[in-house]
Amino acid sequence: MLDPSDVALWWADLRDSKLLTPRARERLAQAIRRDAEVGVGVVGPDVIDDIGITIATCRAMRQALEGLCPAPDHVLVDGRPLRHLAVPHRALVGGDRCCLSIAAASIVAKVARDRLMVEYESLFPGYGFAQHKGYPTADHARALAELGPCAIHRRSWAPVRAILERLC
Repeated sequence: MLDPSDVALWWADLRDSKLLTPRARERLAQAIRRDAEVGVGVVGPDVIDDIGITIATCRAMRQALEGLCPAPDHVLVDGRPLRHLAVPHRALVGGDRCCLSIAAASIVAKVARDRLMVEYESLFPGYGFAQHKGYPTADHARALAELGPCAIHRRSWAPVRAILERLC
Protein backbone atom coordinates (compact mmCIF):
# COMPACT_ATOMS: atom_id res chain seq x y z
CA MET A 1 0.00 0.00 0.00
CA LEU A 2 1.18 3.50 -0.84
CA ASP A 3 2.22 5.65 2.07
CA PRO A 4 0.26 8.95 1.78
CA SER A 5 3.37 10.91 2.73
CA ASP A 6 5.13 9.53 -0.38
CA VAL A 7 2.35 10.88 -2.60
CA ALA A 8 2.57 14.30 -0.99
CA LEU A 9 6.29 14.42 -1.71
CA TRP A 10 5.83 14.25 -5.49
CA TRP A 11 2.28 15.50 -5.90
CA ALA A 12 3.30 18.89 -4.51
CA ASP A 13 5.95 19.20 -7.26
CA LEU A 14 3.51 18.76 -10.15
CA ARG A 15 3.40 21.65 -12.57
CA ASP A 16 3.52 22.38 -16.26
CA SER A 17 6.19 20.08 -17.71
CA LYS A 18 7.79 23.03 -19.51
CA LEU A 19 8.59 24.60 -16.12
CA LEU A 20 10.50 21.56 -14.87
CA THR A 21 14.05 20.43 -15.49
CA PRO A 22 14.51 17.17 -17.43
CA ARG A 23 15.68 15.49 -14.21
CA ALA A 24 12.59 16.66 -12.29
CA ARG A 25 10.32 15.48 -15.13
CA GLU A 26 11.96 12.04 -15.12
CA ARG A 27 11.60 11.73 -11.33
CA LEU A 28 7.96 12.82 -11.43
CA ALA A 29 7.10 10.62 -14.42
CA GLN A 30 8.47 7.61 -12.56
CA ALA A 31 6.38 8.46 -9.47
CA ILE A 32 3.26 9.11 -11.55
CA ARG A 33 3.63 5.79 -13.38
CA ARG A 34 4.19 4.01 -10.07
CA ASP A 35 1.17 5.52 -8.31
CA ALA A 36 -1.37 6.25 -11.05
CA GLU A 37 -2.99 4.56 -14.00
CA VAL A 38 -1.21 5.88 -17.11
CA GLY A 39 -1.84 5.57 -20.83
CA VAL A 40 0.33 6.96 -23.61
CA GLY A 41 -0.62 7.33 -27.26
CA VAL A 42 1.80 7.76 -30.14
CA VAL A 43 0.91 8.86 -33.64
CA GLY A 44 3.60 8.96 -36.30
CA PRO A 45 4.46 11.81 -38.66
CA ASP A 46 2.86 10.07 -41.64
CA VAL A 47 -0.48 9.94 -39.83
CA ILE A 48 -0.21 13.60 -38.83
CA ASP A 49 0.53 14.51 -42.45
CA ASP A 50 -2.40 12.41 -43.62
CA ILE A 51 -5.16 13.49 -41.20
CA GLY A 52 -3.86 16.72 -39.65
CA ILE A 53 -2.48 17.56 -36.25
CA THR A 54 -5.85 18.07 -34.50
CA ILE A 55 -7.35 14.72 -35.48
CA ALA A 56 -4.00 12.99 -34.93
CA THR A 57 -3.86 14.48 -31.43
CA CYS A 58 -7.31 13.07 -30.73
CA ARG A 59 -6.19 9.67 -32.03
CA ALA A 60 -3.19 9.69 -29.68
CA MET A 61 -5.47 10.71 -26.79
CA ARG A 62 -7.84 7.86 -27.64
CA GLN A 63 -4.89 5.44 -27.62
CA ALA A 64 -3.80 6.76 -24.23
CA LEU A 65 -7.33 6.49 -22.83
CA GLU A 66 -7.72 2.95 -24.18
CA GLY A 67 -4.69 2.02 -22.09
CA LEU A 68 -6.46 2.97 -18.87
CA CYS A 69 -8.26 0.47 -16.66
CA PRO A 70 -10.81 1.31 -15.56
CA ALA A 71 -11.81 3.57 -18.42
CA PRO A 72 -12.45 7.15 -17.35
CA ASP A 73 -15.98 8.57 -17.23
CA HIS A 74 -14.77 12.09 -17.95
CA VAL A 75 -11.45 13.53 -19.13
CA LEU A 76 -9.76 16.86 -18.54
CA VAL A 77 -7.89 18.09 -21.63
CA ASP A 78 -5.25 20.79 -21.90
CA GLY A 79 -6.32 23.34 -24.50
CA ARG A 80 -9.53 23.59 -26.48
CA PRO A 81 -12.40 21.12 -26.74
CA LEU A 82 -11.77 18.32 -29.20
CA ARG A 83 -14.61 17.39 -31.55
CA HIS A 84 -13.19 14.00 -32.36
CA LEU A 85 -12.69 12.80 -28.78
CA ALA A 86 -15.56 10.44 -28.00
CA VAL A 87 -15.08 10.50 -24.21
CA PRO A 88 -16.91 13.31 -22.40
CA HIS A 89 -14.31 15.92 -21.60
CA ARG A 90 -13.70 19.41 -20.34
CA ALA A 91 -11.01 21.47 -21.96
CA LEU A 92 -8.95 23.89 -19.93
CA VAL A 93 -6.76 26.39 -21.76
CA GLY A 94 -3.48 26.41 -19.86
CA GLY A 95 -4.67 23.31 -18.01
CA ASP A 96 -1.15 22.09 -17.31
CA ARG A 97 -0.68 25.20 -15.14
CA CYS A 98 -3.91 24.96 -13.16
CA CYS A 99 -4.87 21.27 -12.98
CA LEU A 100 -2.66 18.67 -11.33
CA SER A 101 -3.96 15.74 -13.37
CA ILE A 102 -3.28 17.62 -16.62
CA ALA A 103 0.16 18.59 -15.33
CA ALA A 104 0.84 14.92 -14.52
CA ALA A 105 -0.26 13.87 -18.01
CA SER A 106 1.90 16.62 -19.50
CA ILE A 107 4.94 15.32 -17.61
CA VAL A 108 4.39 11.69 -18.63
CA ALA A 109 3.82 12.70 -22.27
CA LYS A 110 6.90 14.96 -22.37
CA VAL A 111 9.15 12.29 -20.86
CA ALA A 112 7.82 9.66 -23.30
CA ARG A 113 8.38 12.01 -26.25
CA ASP A 114 11.85 13.01 -25.09
CA ARG A 115 12.84 9.34 -24.77
CA LEU A 116 11.56 8.72 -28.29
CA MET A 117 13.64 11.64 -29.56
CA VAL A 118 16.75 10.18 -27.92
CA GLU A 119 16.04 6.88 -29.72
CA TYR A 120 15.63 8.79 -32.99
CA GLU A 121 19.06 10.36 -32.46
CA SER A 122 20.67 6.94 -32.95
CA LEU A 123 18.49 6.16 -35.98
CA PHE A 124 18.97 9.56 -37.62
CA PRO A 125 22.37 10.90 -36.54
CA GLY A 126 23.25 14.51 -37.22
CA TYR A 127 19.85 16.05 -36.56
CA GLY A 128 20.41 16.61 -32.84
CA PHE A 129 17.08 15.09 -31.78
CA ALA A 130 18.48 14.15 -28.35
CA GLN A 131 19.26 17.82 -27.70
CA HIS A 132 16.38 19.81 -29.23
CA LYS A 133 13.81 16.99 -28.86
CA GLY A 134 12.25 17.84 -32.22
CA TYR A 135 11.39 21.42 -31.36
CA PRO A 136 12.07 24.09 -34.02
CA THR A 137 15.34 25.43 -32.66
CA ALA A 138 18.05 27.13 -34.71
CA ASP A 139 20.14 23.92 -34.49
CA HIS A 140 17.20 21.87 -35.77
CA ALA A 141 16.71 24.28 -38.68
CA ARG A 142 20.43 24.10 -39.54
CA ALA A 143 20.42 20.28 -39.51
CA LEU A 144 17.27 20.19 -41.59
CA ALA A 145 18.80 22.56 -44.16
CA GLU A 146 22.07 20.61 -44.30
CA LEU A 147 20.71 17.05 -44.24
CA GLY A 148 17.22 17.47 -45.61
CA PRO A 149 14.19 15.86 -43.99
CA CYS A 150 14.42 12.36 -42.55
CA ALA A 151 11.68 9.77 -42.08
CA ILE A 152 10.32 11.32 -38.89
CA HIS A 153 9.94 14.85 -40.24
CA ARG A 154 6.35 15.80 -40.98
CA ARG A 155 6.07 16.69 -44.65
CA SER A 156 3.22 19.08 -43.78
CA TRP A 157 5.43 21.13 -41.40
CA ALA A 158 6.20 24.38 -43.23
CA PRO A 159 10.04 24.26 -42.97
CA VAL A 160 10.09 20.68 -44.28
CA ARG A 161 7.55 21.45 -46.98
CA ALA A 162 9.68 24.43 -48.12
CA ILE A 163 12.80 22.26 -48.40
CA LEU A 164 10.92 19.59 -50.34
CA GLU A 165 9.48 22.21 -52.70
CA ARG A 166 12.99 23.55 -53.44
CA LEU A 167 14.15 20.02 -54.26
CA CYS A 168 11.41 19.45 -56.84
